[in-house]
Amino acid sequence: MRVIADFGTDDLARVYVATAGDKEERLVEFVESVQPPIARDEKWVLIVSTLYGCPVGCAICDAGSWYEGPIDAEGILDQILYMVDRRFEDRAVPVPKFKIQFARMGEPAFNPAVIDVLRRLPRMLDAPGLLPSLSTVAPAGVEGFFEELLGVKNALYGGGRFQFQFSLHSTDRAVRARLIPVRSMPFEWMAAFGSRFRRAGDQKVTLNFAVAAGVPVDPGAVGALFSPDDFLIKLTPVNPTVRAAQNGLESGIDPARPETGSALEAAFVREGFDVILSVGEADENLIGSNCGMFVSELRRGTMRVRDGYRAQSYASEGAPEK
Repeated sequence: MRVIADFGTDDLARVYVATAGDKEERLVEFVESVQPPIARDEKWVLIVSTLYGCPVGCAICDAGSWYEGPIDAEGILDQILYMVDRRFEDRAVPVPKFKIQFARMGEPAFNPAVIDVLRRLPRMLDAPGLLPSLSTVAPAGVEGFFEELLGVKNALYGGGRFQFQFSLHSTDRAVRARLIPVRSMPFEWMAAFGSRFRRAGDQKVTLNFAVAAGVPVDPGAVGALFSPDDFLIKLTPVNPTVRAAQNGLESGIDPARPETGSALEAAFVREGFDVILSVGEADENLIGSNCGMFVSELRRGTMRVRDGYRAQSYASEGAPEK
């Protein structure tokens, strides 16, 4: 792996673009971030890619405009170790909450190498605060991946040291199928698997809704299928990505006015759920660390997105333009 560009700030987020070791034309993207005012020595988040692009093609995600296959275990570990080695040369990470999200480019359930990486990480890093986080749209046909993930979590990451998330975005199954155009497991399967996944002492499984204007989200329908004992709700804005703009999707939560999500939050609370209304820093959108993919823009030229990232912020090689 060879890093060819990075963009951002160390006091918020930094995005890296690298070429793959086997094929220089393949590009991979990964991110490190902090959460002001929390310092890096308290919480540090790495976000890594698991696929070269993504075959799903979600309506709000820029990673789905091309797909060139899975990243092998070494390629995923290279992303993690590049960021770790920049700050902790001995690979001892003393951060109490050291979160690694398998959520940048690609649906992780399509790549069995993710399981191998999860098995190897505790041996490769001296990191008592290691907290893997995996987000999935629950594609059909890869149930074996989820069973292996359950086994690895129970063996290596019990006691609240693993975060697992289903990305739903809508409770209307037909609308969800348009937003996430891949054959996926039904909500009933997610509810049953999530309740199996969470053992005593584990974190609750997250149900994520990137709330788009006009897209149905019915807290009552969620409460009828998912137990508040095992699941929590995360509400986020739709980030300003190229794909969202192309598909005419606007956020149902104004990032500048988080209270615009309060009514939906309260409705979920009435169903008995714990709710996280998660609105990131505005500068994260400009950096592109939230959801925009510089790789897709570098491949096809630039398209300006209001309040979003700019691929032309990268120089053709090396450091970003000033």
